[in-house]
Amino acid sequence: MLKARKILKAPESSEDVESAEENMDTLMSMYEESFKRFAEGEVVTGRIISIDKDYVLVDIGYKSEGQIRIQEFKDENGELAANVGDKVDVMVEWWDDDEERVILSKEKATKVKVWEEIKASYDEDGTVEGVIINRVKGGFSVDVGVQAFLPGSQADLRPIRNLDEMVGKTFTFKILKFNQKRSNIVLSRRLILEEERDSKRTTTLSSIHEGKIVDGIVKNITEYGVFVDLGGVDGLLHITDISWGRVKHPSELFSVGDNIAVKILNLDLERERVSLGMKQLTEDPWLTASEKYPITSRVNGKVVSLTDYGAFVELEEGIEGLIHVSEMSWTRKIRHPSKVVSVGEVVEAVVLDIKPESRRISLGMKQVVPNPWDVISEKYPVGTTIEGKIKNITDFGLFIGIGEGIDGLVHISDISWIKRIKHPSEIYKKSDVVQAIVLDIEKENERFSLGIKQLQEDPWKTVAERYEVGKEITGTVTNLTDFGVFVELEEGIEGLVHVSEISKEKIKTPIGKFSIGDVITSRVMNINSDERRIGLSIKRLEIESEQSLLSEYVNNIKPATSTFGEILRENLQEKLNGE
Repeated sequence: MLKARKILKAPESSEDVESAEENMDTLMSMYEESFKRFAEGEVVTGRIISIDKDYVLVDIGYKSEGQIRIQEFKDENGELAANVGDKVDVMVEWWDDDEERVILSKEKATKVKVWEEIKASYDEDGTVEGVIINRVKGGFSVDVGVQAFLPGSQADLRPIRNLDEMVGKTFTFKILKFNQKRSNIVLSRRLILEEERDSKRTTTLSSIHEGKIVDGIVKNITEYGVFVDLGGVDGLLHITDISWGRVKHPSELFSVGDNIAVKILNLDLERERVSLGMKQLTEDPWLTASEKYPITSRVNGKVVSLTDYGAFVELEEGIEGLIHVSEMSWTRKIRHPSKVVSVGEVVEAVVLDIKPESRRISLGMKQVVPNPWDVISEKYPVGTTIEGKIKNITDFGLFIGIGEGIDGLVHISDISWIKRIKHPSEIYKKSDVVQAIVLDIEKENERFSLGIKQLQEDPWKTVAERYEVGKEITGTVTNLTDFGVFVELEEGIEGLVHVSEISKEKIKTPIGKFSIGDVITSRVMNINSDERRIGLSIKRLEIESEQSLLSEYVNNIKPATSTFGEILRENLQEKLNGE
């Protein structure tokens, strides 16, 4: 120091003295700054001067460089994210006086900076950006530089159905509250969305009006319609205003998030209610339906619905016609349209009637083909013998398929001339092939009458020739009633012995005197072929037998030898003649 004083030049004036003192203060300040010792926990800015395998050396303006573990500079993939000369914020962790070194931390400095930004954002009602890391109880864990909590109720304007969709996404948040000592931060995304919505709502409400066509985003779907976000304002697109055609459920046409164009149908600014329409963007198809679908024209359409009384067919979007069940077949009795058509099937039909004012079209399927009843009488005139398969057997007869979709009926009374049939199944079974004669055709009532017995001649036409009156015949008792006995003369031909013709003696009932299966002999008394009746008599045979015996007795009696004998002979002859 003494040498230094000797070489110092003495000041020549007072100004030189002041200048020299200032220079000396600057030199001393620089010297002291070079040996400045920062407090532990303080965050400073340094510059990377070297990198080795374990540490990154950072110059923070101290006599010796600070050390930071190299792991703090590696990313998720283990790649080093540091270069010599980079500036970096670090925190002084502690001083090692023995080895004259200072230990620094980049990570801790970063956290300190984050907390400072969080505090500033909270104080200034600002926002922070963060990534949702994962789901936790009650909400989400968010990385905003430090870990924060986002309650589920603050994640969106409406409850989120699939919470997992938000994980991994970056959002902007507001800070509801924080506590650095407890490392507790509560965030809200909903506040930001509400502010955005309120801003959009004001703009939207001032720009829309009834009749305006606007774009919107499908926000929610219900069974009765679709809620559309028009920009901070939700409008309802009712299911009846989606399409001129049939819509079972809006989810068939829309998905949440779809961009759609709609028309403002009604606007209530006070209640902020907006009614929307989509079908109104196109012309009502019923306005030109009469020209497009005139009566008797043929059309093709898709079956969209079935009811007990018919099928609804879509001819185009917004226009449906009804095929009544009675208009599906000329010949079949359709109980339900599902027996003929199914939903989704494309069918051909004829327009029977159209009423645009009531939005109705009547269609017919059977009219596409000729009515078989129009030609059936020409193809099968009365008296024609046909052959067909028995399709059905009922109590009253047989239904025989004759083609053309028409079934002919053989009534039970037309099966046999002579057999008493209680049920047709006694003789026939389903699918038997039989022959029959056409008896009658009623086109108006769609009836086709057939007969099987008519294939043969009616045996009653010749019964009078085979059983003339007065003939003695033998038969088998088939039935007993109070009024007489039925006797079978041949198969299907029966005669009646009335109770009065059973015996000369008066009989109240034949029951008990005869049994079914008894063989008896009687006399034919009368025949009525039209009423199919034969009158028989057993009594007549008895009388004839008595007369024969009496006649034989009279003829064999010797001539009378006395007056009494002559009188007896004459009386017997008179009685015989009278009988």
